[in-house]
Amino acid sequence: MNIIVFGATGSIGALTVLKLLEDGHSVTAFSRNLDALNLEHPNLTRAAGDVTNAADVCLAIEDSEAVIITLGSGSSRSGRVRSEGTQQIIDAMQRYGLKRLVCQTTLGAGDSWNNLNFFWKRIMFGVLLRPVFEDHERQEQLVKASGLDWTIVRPSAFTNEAPKGTLKIDISPEQRGLTLKISRREVAEFLVASLRERSFLYRAVGISY
Repeated sequence: MNIIVFGATGSIGALTVLKLLEDGHSVTAFSRNLDALNLEHPNLTRAAGDVTNAADVCLAIEDSEAVIITLGSGSSRSGRVRSEGTQQIIDAMQRYGLKRLVCQTTLGAGDSWNNLNFFWKRIMFGVLLRPVFEDHERQEQLVKASGLDWTIVRPSAFTNEAPKGTLKIDISPEQRGLTLKISRREVAEFLVASLRERSFLYRAVGISY
């Protein structure tokens, strides 16, 4: 399958690109700064561009069969690149007749708010990362209204080491007592697996320890 990853040089995006290549897919890695992607592979195509620019997105997406969004705002806590970029991606997918979309947002968005503890509700998303959280909320609304074959993946806080225990998948809104951590590699693997998982179509799926 020909798959394009938007946000391909971020910590989740780069691992997603690698997992797709390992699974035998042809991958287009889209990012503003592709020098940050330290990876060479015969099935890898690099597409440099601004995800908020319609021409850049359309040029990169045209020959793809599926899309994975792992957009981040870098060190900025006030940008709207997730929602604005996602809108451009949706528009391009509709233009070229692409249907399959997997979009990574965050646990806490939508009906998963009560999965969070006091620290994440009041300190992180309540104050420090509030603009980031609000942009994820806008991003999810756009995906849900897109008319595409979408899956939203909501991971908890990223770590480079797998926490101990059993990974919880498809977390219910009533679930409490989570550690609210997940390894970056597991997020990437789940994004890739979600492409072919029919039971996750038109659903937002929470994953966390």
